[in-house]
Amino acid sequence: MADIIDITLLADVRRFFKKLIEQRGLSYFLQKDGPRLFQIEPTKVELVLRTAIRTRNPELPAPHEKAVEHCRLELRRELIRRVASAMLQTGL
Repeated sequence: MADIIDITLLADVRRFFKKLIEQRGLSYFLQKDGPRLFQIEPTKVELVLRTAIRTRNPELPAPHEKAVEHCRLELRRELIRRVASAMLQTGL
């Protein structure tokens, strides 16, 4: 079965993520409390997705759930990459 990728949605998700990461930094996307350092805050990932979906052209159909899931995974991968990079820079 082929994956469904909405390129427009993915571009919007990346654009909103880039704005937030530049304005607020990586720590905005990480949980403040908890047993694990550098744990991704799921609500922040969902915030980026909801914003991208909400600001879509109203003439476009609602994105397919598999396309949204693909964007969610891509966003998490990028956050994990950035967290790993930050950990290497701090020597953890």
